[in-house]
Amino acid sequence: MTLNLSSLYNEELNFWLVEIKGEVDVFTAKELKKKLVDIYTEKESDIVIDFEQLNYIDSTGLGVIIGAFGRMKESNHKLSIINPKQNILKLLTITGLDKIFMC
Repeated sequence: MTLNLSSLYNEELNFWLVEIKGEVDVFTAKELKKKLVDIYTEKESDIVIDFEQLNYIDSTGLGVIIGAFGRMKESNHKLSIINPKQNILKLLTITGLDKIFMC
């Protein structure tokens, strides 16, 4: 199970873009959490997570994203998800998270 994360701050539009490649599960969720905490600590701003190359996410990974959302909401920042594959969109829809995170 592999996970590759990249992030880029868009100064013009004032948000972080985080690209996730691979799988987020109980084994890799710590990496995602660290990335989200690190970038938000560096520059408090909205975060857009691109799921285009995310193949799988489990409840642990969703928990990381929900936790980040909660911390960011306290500072009036948003966390959004873009480009989920059909299987991930189905999971977000079933859990109701599509209404919270989808742009």
